[in-house]
Amino acid sequence: MEPITVDGGKGTVDLEDDRYIHLVWNRSVRIEEVDAHAAMSAVNVVADGSEYPMLVDMATTESVSRQARAVFSIPCAASRIALLGSSPVDRVLANFFLSLHVPPCPTRFFTSRDDAMTWLLETQAT
Repeated sequence: MEPITVDGGKGTVDLEDDRYIHLVWNRSVRIEEVDAHAAMSAVNVVADGSEYPMLVDMATTESVSRQARAVFSIPCAASRIALLGSSPVDRVLANFFLSLHVPPCPTRFFTSRDDAMTWLLETQAT
């Protein structure tokens, strides 16, 4: 399956190897409520009624509005979520979200893609 462009064009969603959903936000985006709804809709379309672990690549995200953070607390097709960032700003954004909102499934922040993938897929091996 080809990646789906999130409505508004700020990111893409793909089902990788029928194992996990990969949401990639474009460089320097400001994620607003409408973008969060569009991304979650694309995630649900890609999952096609199933649940999958999800890797969210937010390494170059500029900001996430309060309203968008609230949307990310709504359950979707993700069974667990690994937030992948690369900077202290990414860590602050992720930790701020995790401290104010109860994620809909187990959610952790990583700066290492390998560590994120190991955690993300560990339940699939059992």
